[in-house]
Amino acid sequence: MKALLVGADRLGNIPNTLESFGINEYIHWTGRKKGMRKMDIPGEIDMVIVFYDFIEHNITEIVKDKAKQGNIPCIFSRRACSDLVNRLNNCKECHFCPKMAN
Repeated sequence: MKALLVGADRLGNIPNTLESFGINEYIHWTGRKKGMRKMDIPGEIDMVIVFYDFIEHNITEIVKDKAKQGNIPCIFSRRACSDLVNRLNNCKECHFCPKMAN
């Protein structure tokens, strides 16, 4: 499974947490620059994860809208592994993303 991570300048232990949920590949956008508002979500992305405590506010809304348009699951988390684990566990239960439900 491949995810787009938006926000957070540094990921720290987040890649290890993602791997435990079967997310082995990711693309990381820091989300701090205005130019990122124009970027499109790559086609091969299965999920979008937004770290809302380290992101330019308008990018949050733009990414959310683009994920909805592309019918891509999108979760919002603080940049803390414990919060990310809670959000990914909730995502498993919603069954919107069949790859996470396994």
